[in-house]
Amino acid sequence: MTGRTRKPENCLWCGRPVADAPLGRRRRYCRRSCRQRAYEHRTLAREAGLPEDAVVLTADEASAVADRAFEVRCAAEDVATAVGEGAGPEELAPLCADLVRLARAAERLR
Repeated sequence: MTGRTRKPENCLWCGRPVADAPLGRRRRYCRRSCRQRAYEHRTLAREAGLPEDAVVLTADEASAVADRAFEVRCAAEDVATAVGEGAGPEELAPLCADLVRLARAAERLR
């Protein structure tokens, strides 16, 4: 390694953090099952004539992504309202922690 610290990566399939490999190239998936699901997805996309980087979600998955985005927006509005009303650090800290938690959950596509 060149002495540079590497930014923690997220699984390309599920979005969970990926443990850094001590040697060799960076891992792209957190588990073998995620790597397998990604392979199956690429294979099916290729057979269907979709671009390899296409993301295919079920209606339920798409709805869940929209729900998580809505939750993030609501939490951000809560923080903005609290700031506008002059809230102190003791009130803002849990609101910000909730916003960060929801934003991390929203990063997941599946």
